[in-house]
Amino acid sequence: MGPCFRRDDNVSIVAMSRHLYVRVVALALAGIALQGVVVPGLSAEVAAVASRQRAERKIFTDAEITDGFFKTAFGAEYHLAGRVDRIRKYDVPVRVFTGGVNRSDRRAQLAKVVADIAKRIAHLDIAMAETSEAANVLVTLVRDRDLSGTIKRFYGEERAREIRKSLDPQCLSGFRKSEKFEIQHSDVILTVDNGDFVFLDCAYEELLQSLGPINDTSSVPWTMFNDKVSMGFFDVYDQYLLNILYDPRIKAGMTIAEVEAVLPEVLADVRVWVRKVNGLAE
Repeated sequence: MGPCFRRDDNVSIVAMSRHLYVRVVALALAGIALQGVVVPGLSAEVAAVASRQRAERKIFTDAEITDGFFKTAFGAEYHLAGRVDRIRKYDVPVRVFTGGVNRSDRRAQLAKVVADIAKRIAHLDIAMAETSEAANVLVTLVRDRDLSGTIKRFYGEERAREIRKSLDPQCLSGFRKSEKFEIQHSDVILTVDNGDFVFLDCAYEELLQSLGPINDTSSVPWTMFNDKVSMGFFDVYDQYLLNILYDPRIKAGMTIAEVEAVLPEVLADVRVWVRKVNGLAE
């Protein structure tokens, strides 16, 4: 069971995403902020993913990458309380456990998504966990008809009412962070019965946002963290953003100015990695 928040808890909505296929929510509790080439074997399942891969843009300028990084790693789309002007990320290995509905197909897809993320982010140690106790990311699979009740169980009746009124969400993600802005735990809720493309699109976006880039932006057309963009895979542009975030020189709690001071050398190394892992030309 996820956390239930009392009336006197310091909870605020920090990010919203209204998206062609999914609606995503992120919430904060003091330090809680809620809210690829496709994995082999998945592209054949989902023609929509394959078509997006073929049309994917893969070459970006430094300015385009840094603009997207600052817009997604800092801030929050909708903000009531708590600071959002700092880097938020995990500083420990990330372990993902899948609970909820026993859909072996969805669990297998999610495990492949996690493996794909692990392959494409150089300095992130992320893998599946065998038990919920060993995990710091809990993914709960639910039927669409049970989503409302699950939200209520996780976040309490008052917050669930606010979420439904604001978003009528189909997927949710969020994280709890320390006073040092280090993410300590993430919760992701995914519906299992809205089709393969929606599931993959939700799984990638929610897992990646639960790692830190919580802010959605409508001004960057290449990122899945844009309400109007549906991917279903870990695209090259977002690989740049997540690899910058998880470079060891980018630390939780950094300000924009502190990131700007090290970003040129970080981006140079990230470019080498992203080209290598995607087989891109120099």
